[in-house]
Amino acid sequence: MTITHLELRKKFIQFFEEHQHKLVSSASLLPKDDPSVLLTSAGMQQFKPYFVGAKDPMKDFGSINLVNIQKCFRTADIDTIGDDTHLTFFEMLGHFSFGGYFKKEALELGWEFLTSPSWLGIDKSRIYASYYNGDRKGTMPDNESKAILETLDGLVKIVPQGAKDNFWGPTGNEGPCGPNAEFYIDGVEAWNAVFNEFYCNQDGSLTPLSTKGVDMGSGFERVLVAVNSLNNLFETDIFTLLMDKLGSLPAHSQRIVADHIRGVVFLLADHVLPSNKEEGYILRRILRRVLLHIQGRGVLLEDLIDTVIDIFKSVYPDLVKEQKFIKQIAREEADKFSRTIDAGEKELDKILTTGVTSVSGTEAFKLFASYGLPIDFIKEKVNVDEEEFEKEFSHHQEVSRAGVENKFGGHGLAAGAVVSEEDKAKITRLHTATHLLHEALRKFLGDQVHQGGSDINPERARFDFSFPRKLTPEEIKQIEDEVNQLIQAGFVVDKQTLPFNQAVMTGALAFFKEKYPDMVDVYTITSNDGKVISRELCGGPHIKFSSELGHFRIIKEESSSSGVRRIKAVLE
Repeated sequence: MTITHLELRKKFIQFFEEHQHKLVSSASLLPKDDPSVLLTSAGMQQFKPYFVGAKDPMKDFGSINLVNIQKCFRTADIDTIGDDTHLTFFEMLGHFSFGGYFKKEALELGWEFLTSPSWLGIDKSRIYASYYNGDRKGTMPDNESKAILETLDGLVKIVPQGAKDNFWGPTGNEGPCGPNAEFYIDGVEAWNAVFNEFYCNQDGSLTPLSTKGVDMGSGFERVLVAVNSLNNLFETDIFTLLMDKLGSLPAHSQRIVADHIRGVVFLLADHVLPSNKEEGYILRRILRRVLLHIQGRGVLLEDLIDTVIDIFKSVYPDLVKEQKFIKQIAREEADKFSRTIDAGEKELDKILTTGVTSVSGTEAFKLFASYGLPIDFIKEKVNVDEEEFEKEFSHHQEVSRAGVENKFGGHGLAAGAVVSEEDKAKITRLHTATHLLHEALRKFLGDQVHQGGSDINPERARFDFSFPRKLTPEEIKQIEDEVNQLIQAGFVVDKQTLPFNQAVMTGALAFFKEKYPDMVDVYTITSNDGKVISRELCGGPHIKFSSELGHFRIIKEESSSSGVRRIKAVLE
């Protein structure tokens, strides 16, 4: 039986909806409220607050049992891309329960979906299971899962495994955690049910959770391989059209390009923009790898983008909506790359003419920083001290961050600046107004809007934010009117000092993905009727009541840099 990727999606959702699960859409690849990671890398990421009781799934979704298919991106395996089982961009099948069913129901549901002829019908002899053996200090073997697995009809091989494989949440990572049981198909991990029953504290100690939860994640592409008895990921129908377009490339290059171009399309669709920092660097790196592999091979970048969108347009209709933007940004980056790579290649050739067989990480980083020459390109010509390169790159990021205006507000009171009481009051009012502006931008332009820095003096507020285009006059008026309506309706501002992880769990926005102190200030703006308008990690200061603000007016909207817009505003 052959199952297409569209049929697998339909079966998975139908099965769990029939078992009283509520379908939740995929979250963005840019984590909304989780500054601890650059990109969404797991299906459970958007649900973290529900596992610890910080949010109520009944209130937000109308159910304590959820199902979704989440788009994800991981870079840890980027150097293995091209093998049979690893991807950077991928999708995760997931089903979740927050205080509903637990181990028995989760394992029985998974086994039924995988093996029942009514669903995937995978031969039971191809599957074995694992459970946690209890080797982590302070834990016990998960004999409950073992006993449940032993009752599953046709499952003949069950193996104990250590915390490395079967306990989700390594020591030192704060958050919900617990043992997990897995199903392997033809020796490949394909179904991972995590039983969150502990909270891992910063010191690695475990505290029992008051509400236990189920977090099941399954690699969509791996299941597609298994159910169709294929040899590798690139034989599935989500890749075959792309592979056909890449026939002029060597086999290994075909796989790298097919994987990376999917990542490029989905990152751009979520308004990640190429840069030399953080998620922008990830996008730039994989796009430039695509360009290097297709160079001179008769493969068109835009054609590959169109093919990816054709494959996924019925699942992610926003790809069609963003198609023009995706192609525009990709082409701009390709043109920029072609202008710089020639100079970088000449510089690298000068080094190679000396007869060296390797270069230091420092030399490689200079080529990257000065000429935009990717490390992947350099590695194809000469050995590189990659560890030293990463240290240089990390140092570069630290220096760049140090130059960014104060991440907790960028106001004129930062770093102990001396100002008059009158100017201090003006800056404080403008700083509070930028929080309202931030919320208004996200309301009318979308959650992909991220604060990119601010600068406030007694005369005006300057606020930078990620957005790919100029705002229309209508949008500017909408945003301005929204801020003024919030002021006129009335609000109060409250401050809490919380541990960083607890602050993030409350939904506080923290878009600067840097190291925060253990304790952070959270400012919450609440309307007079009790609605939370804004909640952000911030260094203050803020006014207490809305009556202290006047009329908000945007005086200018302009470009700050590629993919970043700037608003200047005043209070009158």
